[in-house]
Amino acid sequence: MCDRRSIQVNTTPAYAVTIAPGLLADCGPRLRKLMPPCRMAVVTDSAVAPLYLETVEKSLSAAGFSVCSHVFPAGEGSKNFSTLANILEFLAERRLTRTDCVAALGGGVTGDMAGFAAAVYLRGIRYVQLPTTLLSAVDSSVGGKTAIDLAAGKNLAGAFLQPAAVLCDTDCLASLPKDVFADGAAEAIKTGVLCDESLFALFEDGTLAVEPGAVIARCVAYKAGVVERDEKEQGERKLLNLGHTVGHAIEKCSGYAIPHGHAVAAGLAVMARAAEALGWTEEPIAGRIAACLAKNGLPAGTNFSPEALAEAASADKKRSGGDITLVVPKKIGLCELKKVPVSELLPVIQAGLEG
Repeated sequence: MCDRRSIQVNTTPAYAVTIAPGLLADCGPRLRKLMPPCRMAVVTDSAVAPLYLETVEKSLSAAGFSVCSHVFPAGEGSKNFSTLANILEFLAERRLTRTDCVAALGGGVTGDMAGFAAAVYLRGIRYVQLPTTLLSAVDSSVGGKTAIDLAAGKNLAGAFLQPAAVLCDTDCLASLPKDVFADGAAEAIKTGVLCDESLFALFEDGTLAVEPGAVIARCVAYKAGVVERDEKEQGERKLLNLGHTVGHAIEKCSGYAIPHGHAVAAGLAVMARAAEALGWTEEPIAGRIAACLAKNGLPAGTNFSPEALAEAASADKKRSGGDITLVVPKKIGLCELKKVPVSELLPVIQAGLEG
């Protein structure tokens, strides 16, 4: 295909992220090149299953895989121990072994659930990512992070497990409702703020909607480089959490009614205003970021109080002892890590809400 793109992620083990139309119908032959015929457990949710499960099952079966499927209720509310336990019991009932494979078909929640299950079942089996949302395509399907939510906060229990392959079928993006597409745009815009003025400009002029494959490839290429240098998030990879400290707090305060991308967008805008107000930026950026978010159907603020957000953020996984690491935008294309005492988190958030 002339519009096929492939990005190599040189972790251990290494794998390729392939971005092209028609990949779900072709997933069986492509995965057959990577592994011999085996049991393939497709894990998906109730929203994606009616759209794509039959296509994937047929392709895998035709390529010689023995296919079984597990469908769980769609939504962030399913990202918990109960859903994880159901998936693990399903894998055990179907007698998957360490030579078998799990396929995550869906968005970020499905990738987390299927990946975490693969990481802990039999102490680890292979899995592949078949992302169907923009958010999972540009961000969550790459890098090997898997997690579930706890009552105390988001993504507080999980494991690192790199997929054996990522097949991103850009045809799936056409089926996304506008708000779900916008969710993914938030993570893409975040990437532009992190690394590339020219990438950020694409979101200001509408290129994302016109050429999503090209934008996905640029986002994945950036993240792949970061993951290769810091697979287990000991340093540089923490930059990818831009907007997520406040974003995760917004999600938690909403009872996860506000979707991840919208919360991250608001968190990014809050942090940009805070950084500008506190003199941490090299140039004015908050207005430009807020305008870009609005152009892509995303919020640039929240109605939750700074006190509620600071309390929710105090349980964030980026906390270390009495400190928390914030990702501070200096200018478009340049961010830095800034460790602050948890006690200073409230005034930072206040500055971001008042700016």
